[in-house]
Formats: sequence, structure tokens, C-alpha cells
Amino acid sequence: MLLIADTGRLEADLGTGRVVCRCGAQLRRWGFAAARRVRMLSAPSVTVRPRRVRCTRCRATHVLLPAWCLPRHADAAEVIGAALIAKAAGHGHKRIAAQLGRPTPTVRGWLRRTRGPHCAWLYRQAVTAAGRLDPDVLNHTEPAGSALGDALTALAAAVTAWRHRFGASVPSWTLAVMFTGGCLLAPPRIDQQVASAGRVCPQQTSSTRTSIASP
Repeated sequence: MLLIADTGRLEADLGTGRVVCRCGAQLRRWGFAAARRVRMLSAPSVTVRPRRVRCTRCRATHVLLPAWCLPRHADAAEVIGAALIAKAAGHGHKRIAAQLGRPTPTVRGWLRRTRGPHCAWLYRQAVTAAGRLDPDVLNHTEPAGSALGDALTALAAAVTAWRHRFGASVPSWTLAVMFTGGCLLAPPRIDQQVASAGRVCPQQTSSTRTSIASP
């Protein structure tokens, strides 16, 4: 699976060879994956049918998932992001679930997956991305009082750095998903089969391989 930041230009980018496989070769259209419903924060659910592609060299197939989604989640990144912000502000899972209109067990599961080492991992990914885009933004951040708060602050700094550099309008949580390789919640693993493709940072590295082009 490859994450795509700018799906509006995806078809054009596929036609010009700007979207590439992990092996570096051009990806060609290969139909579509199954449609899925994604719940949004303040809008009706959206039906997404991701483009499927095939590598011209290694023949591997990939699903190109919009980065505003999260792999294997029915809620958009903006919904889960709102839950993380609320948790960093000290709210409990029941209150957050009520605010978002989501089942309490679902929200509790999200929050449990941001404990301990994962917050530190998120922080490192954000600092790495921000440092390569505009290191000065990190000088304007302050401790947030918790590991999750620090991670979210660093992600916000990385988003600011990206916008300073490229100026394009991409939603904040879409960029956050790109910076973290789709792992806002999922524990990062060496064998994670999610890579990033889109317009974020040409030099980004993480525990997932990336294929990224600037705007």
C-alpha cells in the first residue's frame, strides 16, 4: 500500500511516471481496489475506491490510498487526530467518544495505541521531517506536558515547515499521516508494508520506505 497526499493529481502523475514503486520503477494503472466507506469529522461519510497499480519492473501490485485515510480504519485521519488532541488536553475516552459521536470502545482502542514508546516514535518522525524541511520551526516549540502532547506539537511544527517550504494547501492530518507512514496509531514495525508517495519531503525517511516528490 502506498499513501498519496494529492489524489487530485494522481492520474496525471501516474501518466507522467511521477509515482514510483519501492524498487524505483514506474507504476502503471491496474484497476481499482474495493470501495470503502470512511467516516469524516464534520461531514457525511465518503466512499473511497483506491486506485490499484502495478510496477513495470518487479510486477508487484499496490493500492494507492489517500493519505487523509488511515490504513485499516473506518475513520478519517482528521477524526482520529481530533481524538489524540483531546487526549493530550486531558480528556478521557468517554468524553472524547461523546464529542466525536463514535463508540466508546473504538475511541478507547485508539487512545491505547498511543501509549509509551509509540509517542516517542511519533515524535522522532515529526522532528526528522521538520528538521529536513525547516529546522528553525523546532526552535519555536515548547514542551506540551506529556509525551503525546510533545508528539503532536512536533507534528504541527513539521506541517508548518512543509507549508513554509512548498506553500501548497494540504490538510494538516493528511501531512501528519504522510510524515508517520500511516502509523498514527499502529505500532511501527520494521516489516510495515505501508510506504508513502506524494508531495511531502524529498528526503523523508522513516521505518517505512517512502517515495516522495515535491510539488
